Amino acid sequence: MRPPADTPDPAVLGALLTRHGWRRHGGAGGRYGRWTPPDGSGTSLLVPATAGFPDSADLLAEALAALEHSPAPSARLILIALRTPSDEIHWHRHIPDPGPPAAVWAAQERLRSGARALLLAGHLATRETAGYHGARHRRPAEAALAHLLVGPQHGARDLTVFAPAGPDQPYGRPAVGALLRALHATRDATDYERATGRPEAFAAAVEAGVCRELTEALVALVGGSEGIRVHVAWAPAAGPPPGFAARPEPVEFTPGDLPVLRAAGARYLRDEPPLPVRLTGTVVHLHRDTPGGPGALRLRVLDGADVAEVRAEVGEDDYRVAGHAHLMGLPVRIAGRLESGGGFRRLTAAGGVRPVRVDEAEREQLLKSLHTQLDLFEEREGQG
Repeated sequence: MRPPADTPDPAVLGALLTRHGWRRHGGAGGRYGRWTPPDGSGTSLLVPATAGFPDSADLLAEALAALEHSPAPSARLILIALRTPSDEIHWHRHIPDPGPPAAVWAAQERLRSGARALLLAGHLATRETAGYHGARHRRPAEAALAHLLVGPQHGARDLTVFAPAGPDQPYGRPAVGALLRALHATRDATDYERATGRPEAFAAAVEAGVCRELTEALVALVGGSEGIRVHVAWAPAAGPPPGFAARPEPVEFTPGDLPVLRAAGARYLRDEPPLPVRLTGTVVHLHRDTPGGPGALRLRVLDGADVAEVRAEVGEDDYRVAGHAHLMGLPVRIAGRLESGGGFRRLTAAGGVRPVRVDEAEREQLLKSLHTQLDLFEEREGQG
């Protein structure tokens, strides 16, 4: 008799219980194991060694019900991992007792925002390697974060995020692996610079996914604490991805690393070169101080650069062309250099503005978007 389709694999359940500190106490003839919570209190679980015994399905159902009602903080994490096979990313921030509720909330928010920034850096590393990404690739990276599962947060020191391990996940194993690789490379580069005073290891670490966004996230997490630890655990049902250890070592950073991390982030920002681009975008704002002469544009980027918007200063002729295209609801094409100093949102040496022909349906859609923007602008003006 086959167990129900939603019955968990006993080996996976056992691996998750072990991961979260539950203790196995043996069982009859090796057929069963009794598991107790990490603190030894609360209901124990009787888990079969395999799903092949006649009573395995009933015992597994009882174990899941016991986990549902268990007061152990890890019980909820185990249930999430069972229902959605996921790679787990754990953060532990070494801080003293935060004290009053407002301080606890602030510490929790700092942990959550720092963890989110690290996850964002991991996804950026799958798009391209760069010392500083700025606004490039940020839209798809932020969209991918919405598909992660955040475990219940007990206190201000610990946080667990689950990255579903199935194929074609927006934030899947490539991003988790990139984050893990970049964290270890950052640890090695930091150790090298602290030991030798030489920064070249950080330049080489860019190829491993290290960037300013990652160093800034680490600075935010480590600051005001005694240190942080980040630990990745692979989904037991899937095993480790190629090239990674089955049980990766945790990565730790301490306040003594902060000067090196800050200096590395500053170098990444300073050294990332401008990018020559030829992009297509819709004009969303124009401004110039006098009726004639040069002016400034803000463009919503449609193609040619992995950023949402750019600003550019252009000459009188280019400004006039952009203004006409804006009134007609047409996108424009423009060339220039994306400068890292503004987060890759500023286009310098910009010129060659030309309207781009679109079909009638696309033009209507662009005009509708333009009218919506004008309505919102007039509404804000009226409220002011």
